[in-house]
Amino acid sequence: MMEEQKPMFTIEKIYVKDLSLEVPHAPGIFREGGAPQVHVELKTQHTRVEEGMYDASVTVTVTAKVNEKIMFIVEAEQAGIFRIRHVPETELGQVLSVGCANILFPYVRETVSDAVTRGGFPTIMLNPVNFEALYQQQQQRTTDSAATIH
Repeated sequence: MMEEQKPMFTIEKIYVKDLSLEVPHAPGIFREGGAPQVHVELKTQHTRVEEGMYDASVTVTVTAKVNEKIMFIVEAEQAGIFRIRHVPETELGQVLSVGCANILFPYVRETVSDAVTRGGFPTIMLNPVNFEALYQQQQQRTTDSAATIH
């Protein structure tokens, strides 16, 4: 009788996959007064690189406007290569979308903050994200849309 193998999870590499900063109204934007309105978009994705190896990423896009003018747009995609073995297929999506995203988020938060500061603006601190809740919402939307298709 074969012994059941224990789940294995290791981080192989964490890296910045994509990073951009735009300051379309420089230098005049630095003279604008008022508190900026900040909009944050978040996206997670993952792909299988090879058997037991996955590339997962968290992309954050921050758009800041003041007086309806764009101060800056920063987009950062933080990625990681993860070795995941002996995890049931039914749980793999959650490990990639929640577990990997939780590992990557502090890195992408720092990357965004650094880019904004280098752009000449005050530091932006992204609030923590509940990736578990986001995953559950996405799963519910998938279930709901599958129910309406049939």
